[in-house]
Amino acid sequence: MTDASHAEGRFGAAPAQSETPEIRKIAIDAPWAWLEAGWQDLWAAPRISLTYGAVFAAFAAVAALVLTHFGALALLLPLAFGFLLMGPIFAAGLYQISRLRERGEPIGFHSIVRAEWAGRDQLASFGVVLFLLYFFWMNVALLLFMLFFGAANFPPVDEFIWALLLTPHGLGLLVTGTAAGAVFAAAAYAISAIAVPMMFDRKVDAVTAMIASARAVRTNLPAMALWAALIAALTAFGLACYFVGLALTFPLIGHASWHAYKDLAGK
Repeated sequence: MTDASHAEGRFGAAPAQSETPEIRKIAIDAPWAWLEAGWQDLWAAPRISLTYGAVFAAFAAVAALVLTHFGALALLLPLAFGFLLMGPIFAAGLYQISRLRERGEPIGFHSIVRAEWAGRDQLASFGVVLFLLYFFWMNVALLLFMLFFGAANFPPVDEFIWALLLTPHGLGLLVTGTAAGAVFAAAAYAISAIAVPMMFDRKVDAVTAMIASARAVRTNLPAMALWAALIAALTAFGLACYFVGLALTFPLIGHASWHAYKDLAGK
């Protein structure tokens, strides 16, 4: 076997399969075990994991600064949804760390980058789907803002919060926007909960991985609802710490997501 074919077989560059993996039934408290295992993975390779987290936190902070500069901080919540949506793609290297540790193989930047490059086609396809979903959500958010606030510019964040909570049109936006966001979030979560680690581990195509992920969520709804709540809480904590907390919570969620996949559909 040549070096190139060996690399393809090891890192997933071979043609993707279309057979839908079997989904297992799990205990409702399984997400706590995923977090524990993810915490151990994080500190097994802290330099690489925390670097991933720091880069993700820096992107989030820069985005918030840009919104502040243009007086559009009211879009921070839709932006936060976008980061949650694209998180599985950004965390691809973290899945590889957990995978290598599970196999007892050495962990290094080179092997992680090589694995990501090998799976670039399916990751790109999945990323396009998530980006289109996010683009659609941002347009819906803007349309809802204009529906309730008119075509005016975004107000300063302190005025916007006051208007959102204490005025009829603000409460209308809050209720409608929350309901619309919940629908988008549920759809995004269903198709992405275990899709990316599955593409790394089983060489399935993006569509098959999304279908399997949705089946995993539907089959284990209580456990997956708990996992979604834990992800939201950890992300909110990271944002509340002026984005610095994301440097820790993002890699923790990424590593734990690998263990979620292994419990639900791993080989």
